[in-house]
Amino acid sequence: MKISARNQLKGTIVDVVKGATTSHIRIDIGGGVVVTASITNESVDELKLAKGNPAIAVIKASDVMVGVD
Repeated sequence: MKISARNQLKGTIVDVVKGATTSHIRIDIGGGVVVTASITNESVDELKLAKGNPAIAVIKASDVMVGVD
């Protein structure tokens, strides 16, 4: 797979929660860090995403927000 996004985080799917139209995919990228993605149920089915499978979280954003207390 070749894509232009530079932020590619390899990991393992630890959870797939399907909703009515959208699923939440949790990917453990190591070091106690889990990234969550919200994608369509159709994409989950097409990619055959399942708990325990390897996956890559690809992050492409024009804005990053940071907050502190």
